[in-house]
Amino acid sequence: MKSSNRVATGVIAAGHPKTAEAAEITLRAGGNAFDAVVAGFFAACVCEPVLASLGGGGFLLARPAAAEPLLYDFFAHTPGRSRAPEGLDFHPIVADFGTTTQEFHIGLGSIAVPGNVAGMFAIHRDLGRMPLTEVVEPAVSFARQGVAMNSLQSYIFDVVGAIYLASAASRALFSRADEPDRLIGEGELLRMRQFADFTEVLAREGEGLFYRGEIAERIAADHAAGGGHLSARDLAQYRVGRRAPLESDYRGLRILTNPPPSSGGLLIAFALRLLEHEGVRGASFGSLDHLLGIAEAMRLTNKARLDARLQELPFEQHETRVLGHEFVERYRAQVATRTSSTRGTTHISVVDRAGDVASMTVSNGEGSSYVVPGTGVMLNNMLGEEDLNPEGFHRWRPGERISSMMAPTLLIDPAGTLTACGSGGSNRIRTAILQFLLNRVDFGMSLEQAVVSPRIHHEGALLSLEPGFDEAVMDALRERFPEQHRWQEPNLFFGGVHAASLESGGRRLDAVGDPRRGGVHRIVA
Repeated sequence: MKSSNRVATGVIAAGHPKTAEAAEITLRAGGNAFDAVVAGFFAACVCEPVLASLGGGGFLLARPAAAEPLLYDFFAHTPGRSRAPEGLDFHPIVADFGTTTQEFHIGLGSIAVPGNVAGMFAIHRDLGRMPLTEVVEPAVSFARQGVAMNSLQSYIFDVVGAIYLASAASRALFSRADEPDRLIGEGELLRMRQFADFTEVLAREGEGLFYRGEIAERIAADHAAGGGHLSARDLAQYRVGRRAPLESDYRGLRILTNPPPSSGGLLIAFALRLLEHEGVRGASFGSLDHLLGIAEAMRLTNKARLDARLQELPFEQHETRVLGHEFVERYRAQVATRTSSTRGTTHISVVDRAGDVASMTVSNGEGSSYVVPGTGVMLNNMLGEEDLNPEGFHRWRPGERISSMMAPTLLIDPAGTLTACGSGGSNRIRTAILQFLLNRVDFGMSLEQAVVSPRIHHEGALLSLEPGFDEAVMDALRERFPEQHRWQEPNLFFGGVHAASLESGGRRLDAVGDPRRGGVHRIVA
């Protein structure tokens, strides 16, 4: 899970061995951290196909060694017009997580304007140094040769199988050749030859092929005829956002994360402010004070998210509303007076010896089941996710960036050590990253300890706890949090923090992949 090297060229933490391998190949070929993270993304589309797709969206927190940090927002965008619900291809499926089920909506009417293609080209154009045709070579090779499904990816296929069997095009890509009604299972090869061919052409011709060329025309025609919202204009007008990261301090350390209009970074910063004065410092990890403190901060952050009514404000005012002194103090007082007492995301962190830092989180939702003909690319179902549509389905505002919990994050200590991190996990993204940051700062944990230590998550009235905490402490928590679910083993439910770090002066590079989400690391000598 973890390793370090004082003379390494770079380090990588990712959610699949092939994702990390693609990034490693790129670093060894002379690429920098940004070339490597783009290579890792294209590979993830092959080896983590539910979690990463050219048809989805995401974010990169980039910290070039010789420039200011910058957040690239290439998340999904709402279409310019909303089609009447009665004319939509929009229908529910049930995802079975084993211990619980969840309803999602799929079909052409669930698709928002995808941003991953534009994002990769923007990142490469601004920050990369290798030709893109070379950057995508590992992914193209994996797609043609096939990648054996591992246990985690097979499990994810089982969870969302109803989506990937819902259309003939999706079945052709992901089902067994001899059993078209069953998805590829653990140990079996997933080959994506159309994806390989399309990726090669895309790298040569540019993103215009996807957003303004024949691919855009086909997407728009299929949506018009089949009950979707997307038009050729929506695709042609898509733009990558470049923003200054949201910056906050916690006990003298600098934290950079995803700013509004996304909410994950904002809510992490809010929770840290609640905990800074009356938090967990001085408590031992796993103690009653520790767990009460972070559980209460999670509960109040959920409440603040609703109380802030951010949907009523332009996103430029979100930071002022949530992190304003009066608003924070109202909730901080409640922490201080406490009784003493899959989603479809993946993350890649890359740091190179020069000091370039890339922290990228991407998502395809769960996938819409619509595959763009001839490409091997399934588009997202962002308009069919309840979490992303809190005001209800079909009530989104046209032409806006969708808010997200994804929060690629960078921690900078006073000595200059850089730690890049991020997580998948829907609403658990922010609580996973919050606990990782607290473990590093308040408990002084190593990178590995900070990632693998047990976590909790509070949502609604339910407190979920991973194994590893003392039974007596969990029993004592019932006074304040009577509804509990105690997991029997660590689980991807609690996110997957893939982290990489560089000590000041380049003395040491370190990386950890979270085992909850198949995490791996690579050290590139």
